[in-house]
This record gives sequence, C-alpha cells and structure tokens, in this order.
Amino acid sequence: MNPGGGPLRLGSRAPEAKAICVFVHGRGQSPEEMQSHVLARLSAPAVAFVLPRAPEGAWWDARAVDPLTPVARAQLSAALDHVAAAVAAARGELPGRPLLLAGFSQGACLAIEYLCAGLPPPEALAALTGCRVGVPADARAEAVPPGVPVYLSGGDADPWIPVSAFADAARTLGSKGASLRADLFPRRGHEVSDAEIAMLGTILADLVAGRHPRMEAAR
Repeated sequence: MNPGGGPLRLGSRAPEAKAICVFVHGRGQSPEEMQSHVLARLSAPAVAFVLPRAPEGAWWDARAVDPLTPVARAQLSAALDHVAAAVAAARGELPGRPLLLAGFSQGACLAIEYLCAGLPPPEALAALTGCRVGVPADARAEAVPPGVPVYLSGGDADPWIPVSAFADAARTLGSKGASLRADLFPRRGHEVSDAEIAMLGTILADLVAGRHPRMEAAR
C-alpha cells in the first residue's frame, strides 16, 4: 500500500499478475474507500490493482452534469493527465497484460472521458455510475475506439447521475462503436450493487484468461 499522496497498489504483482485494473475513485472519496466498498467484494486473483489518488480529494470541482466552464475544462484536463500517467506506469510495470480502466461516480465519469479523449485505450472499461462530463451543447471529444468493451451502469434513484445523463453517455459510447452493455438499475441509489460487482469480476476473469470480455453476468 502507498498511503499519502500516491496511488494505492493492491493484488498480484509481477510475474503472477495476468491483468491490470486501474480503478478511479469518486468525489470526496479515496482509494482506500474503493478498496473497502468495491474491491474487497471481488474475487480477482492474478489481477494487479492500481488506484490513483486525486490530489485534492476530487478530480474537478463542478458536478459532472454542469456545463463545462474554462476552469472545469482545465481541471478535467489535469485529471485526464493524472489517469493517463497511472495507466502508462501500470503498463510499463506489467507489459503485455490486458488492462481494465474502471471507476465509480466521478471516477467513472473520468474513465468515460479518458476513452472519449482518444488516449491510449484500455482493453476494457467499466464505468460504475458514470456519465459524460458537461452537457450535450458543450464541445466534447468523442474519439471512442471502435470495439472496446464498455460496461456502463447507473441507478434511476441516483441523485448525482440522472437517467438523462446516463442515457447521453450510452448514446455517445454506442454510436461511436464501443461494444457496450448499459445497465440501469431500478431503485438503486448512489452505490455499487452486487450485480455490478459480479460484472466487474467477470470482466477481470476474462482478461486474466486472455479472453475478450463477454460481459455476461446477470443483471
């Protein structure tokens, strides 16, 4: 573990690690909270986990569904640089291993923006309660690599990510050619359900086995 300002590293190390998961925390959260609330509920042997840490506890100040201001764009750009560096470092430490980029809440939104920004793509993406950052009227990148497996989830009782924002993200990802599964859970608030944990586990198991993620876990 790396307390303080650095990322939290968990799970397998080289040479045992067969896959990588870079997991991005949400606003006001920490890598340690993602460990206890999400990763501790997984059975994911042979996976190296890297959990980046937002320097100020949040990746940007505004809500994800607010229009993009110059300040928000600058903060989002810095956050994308941070995640891109974490992905590059993980690939450098474990070359050749498939990588899942995942996140919850603001971290899920940042993972989606990473994919849309045209940065070096992961082998799969899991956005647990995520949406695009900004509104459709904003000029937003949509450089989604065709065919990348994406799991997008949300809840219709979530106070932070409304169904309209979830649907906007699904439209962008699907229309740009991602291999998308989008699950909207009834009466689910701002949390990670057991079904989402199961999906995360199946994606990682497929990557460890060298398979293209099938995203076949039950809803």
